[in-house]
Amino acid sequence: MAQGIWIVAEQRTGELRKISFELVSEGRRLADQLGQPLTALLLGSNIKDKASELAKYGADTVMVADDERLATYTTDAYSSVIAALAQKNEPSIILLPGSVQGKDLAGRLAAKLGVGVAQDCVELSLEAGNLVAKRPIYAGKAYATVTFKDSVPQIATARPNVLVLNEPDEARSAEVVDAEFSLDDSQLKTKVIEFKQEAGGKADLTEAERIVSGGRGMKGPENYKLLEDLADLIKATVGASRSAVDAGWRPHSDQVGQTGKVVSPNLYIACGISGAIQHLAGMGTSKVIVAINKDPEAPIFQKADYGVVGDLFDVVPALAEQIRKLA
Repeated sequence: MAQGIWIVAEQRTGELRKISFELVSEGRRLADQLGQPLTALLLGSNIKDKASELAKYGADTVMVADDERLATYTTDAYSSVIAALAQKNEPSIILLPGSVQGKDLAGRLAAKLGVGVAQDCVELSLEAGNLVAKRPIYAGKAYATVTFKDSVPQIATARPNVLVLNEPDEARSAEVVDAEFSLDDSQLKTKVIEFKQEAGGKADLTEAERIVSGGRGMKGPENYKLLEDLADLIKATVGASRSAVDAGWRPHSDQVGQTGKVVSPNLYIACGISGAIQHLAGMGTSKVIVAINKDPEAPIFQKADYGVVGDLFDVVPALAEQIRKLA
């Protein structure tokens, strides 16, 4: 009989991402309700020393799959290892990050195990022992609540920044075990040759707590200096709409929206963004949305918690000046 909740931690260049701790926190709550143990699965190379970080947020066991071929994520390697471990240990639920990597991995893993998967969930709960997932549909216009029937394990991905993060318990420890697995090189069809880290110390958009985004209203790439200055003041990350990225003003890694990155920061400031449905789908779950646009009929105001009707080239510098005075 399947038992136990697993979360799959995500690391990049050997450092755990915040969503990993959010998943452990959520997994702990679900495991307590079911009376089952919580296992965090950690894949990488020379990664074992990071197990204690997962323990602080509630993991009972940290299962470490350590191999140089797992240092950098590839779908073939990660899905093969996790699928084999799941078939052997039979967890009841597997939770993964709703990141680009996590969603890619969840789909392949579900296919290997012959089960369904709920992607990009914003809320998780239990009903009669089954996982219940709430996820946006129709580009964020509505939400669907889905559950699993006769599916073991039940697999879901959770959007970063939507789950409640536990306070870390420095005194808490977990059992750390070495995962028993094998990797057949002939089955690995892809290999990462080089990994290039983007310059700058700002948080990735998907994990940023504050984001300042600009759209077509920025009028050109040189004007993003206004947003970068404001972002520096409030320790935010700069994003962009698809129109700005398509125009070549910002790199695709900055794009927020249905065809870019889905974000859920505590604060989202939209500057010169009209609010097309594709953009709203990518940032609609932000805790607080502030819109700055000179068009009072811009759709973004329907989603915003606070709206400023005015020229962003007047409003943003004034806002930055007021923040400096409060610093």
